[in-house]
Amino acid sequence: MLNEPVHFIGIGGSGMSAIARILLDRGIQVSGSDAKDSIVIASLRALGAKVEIGHNAKNISLAKTVVISTAIKDGNPELKAALQSGIPVLSRAQSLSELMKGYRSVAVAGTHGKTTTTSMLAVAIQECGVDPSFAIGGTPNDSNSNSHHGTGDVFIAEADESDSSFLVYNPFGAIITNVEIDHVDHFSSKDQLHQTFLDFIKSTKEFLVICIDDDGANEIAEASKGLQLNIITYGESDNAQMRISHISTSAVGSFFRVTWQGVVLGEVALNIPGKHNVLNATAALAAGVALGLNPNQLILGLSKFQGVRRRFELKGSVRNIRVFDDYAHHPTEVSATISTARDVAGQGKIIVIFQPHRYSRTLAFAEGFAQSLSTADQVILLDIYGAGEESIPGASSSVIAKQIRDIGTKVAFEPSIVAAIDLAVAGAKPNDLIITMGAGDVTSLGKELLTRLDEAAKSDES
Repeated sequence: MLNEPVHFIGIGGSGMSAIARILLDRGIQVSGSDAKDSIVIASLRALGAKVEIGHNAKNISLAKTVVISTAIKDGNPELKAALQSGIPVLSRAQSLSELMKGYRSVAVAGTHGKTTTTSMLAVAIQECGVDPSFAIGGTPNDSNSNSHHGTGDVFIAEADESDSSFLVYNPFGAIITNVEIDHVDHFSSKDQLHQTFLDFIKSTKEFLVICIDDDGANEIAEASKGLQLNIITYGESDNAQMRISHISTSAVGSFFRVTWQGVVLGEVALNIPGKHNVLNATAALAAGVALGLNPNQLILGLSKFQGVRRRFELKGSVRNIRVFDDYAHHPTEVSATISTARDVAGQGKIIVIFQPHRYSRTLAFAEGFAQSLSTADQVILLDIYGAGEESIPGASSSVIAKQIRDIGTKVAFEPSIVAAIDLAVAGAKPNDLIITMGAGDVTSLGKELLTRLDEAAKSDES
């Protein structure tokens, strides 16, 4: 189905562009459209894709298959034209499932850590002399691309549970990093979420790697014991098959020991900080072992991993005031990022500019956001990034700000991006960290923050 011309409606998104890039590498004719131009689209054009800005029925004229992103509405003219013409229409997940056929595929799922774990696994496997294909929701710094068509028999894919679309993958193996309610617009209860993950596991053919340190994942692991599947548990727990111990974290990385079924497998040194990344790396190592790859080579690969864009990514430094950007958009992720920042900041302050993502998530987790953000020294809250959602009464950044203020942390709700930058720059001193945080367009503030910090430094010197 995907061996003839394919058209992507919404080609600029990370998931869609990843699939388009793999098809281009396979020599398939690719066209696409999106609402606005971007660097991603420019790179696809450079690879040979024909991409139009704006949606028009004529854009699908040469397509034999159409792939749509989850953001595309029923009234889209290209989608309507495809349906009227009888052209097969696939979701992003369905098209990725097609790409994985014939490979030993590994689908990396979980509420948090999917992108980093998928990226780690790809880098570790490459060190073993295997050239895996991969499709990732972010861009690893090691490859500068979120997808690759490899020559090996392994295909690694990030598996998004947000709309249950990962149920179509039927992978050879799977990783589940953790299980926690996040997408409240889709999952109405913990039971519904857990059943979806169980269904995902039942669709997996050979092995499951799952973290038993996480309460939700541990419940899923227990419920999966009767399945005809090689289940590999990992974590710090004494009964984990791949057990982590001797953990030490610092500003420049993490170090830990891994024991496999009671035998020391090796010592792992990561170039990225954060205890959560110790867990992510162990998941990748376990999956590599399940694929039959050399553990020592996998560990060496993990030691070379350079991180992922928008995952505690250093954007620059002025007067030893460092600016980081992070994708954290759930209370658990916010806590993990600020904890990592503590290792890096030392005695310096942590200033967070946080942009809540989606009204439904903000309403559901306002208290959790307040608790996690209050572990910073100063918090500046932007307006909610709606991501296409309609506003919901009671969902407001000001609600989070009030709860943080009640806890006792310095906080401001500042709808103006210019004023938010002013506040962060005014509050920052040498050795402090400023983190732009959230899944929306807050990521664009880094460059301006560095410019303003530089201007402030020059002003002080004069």
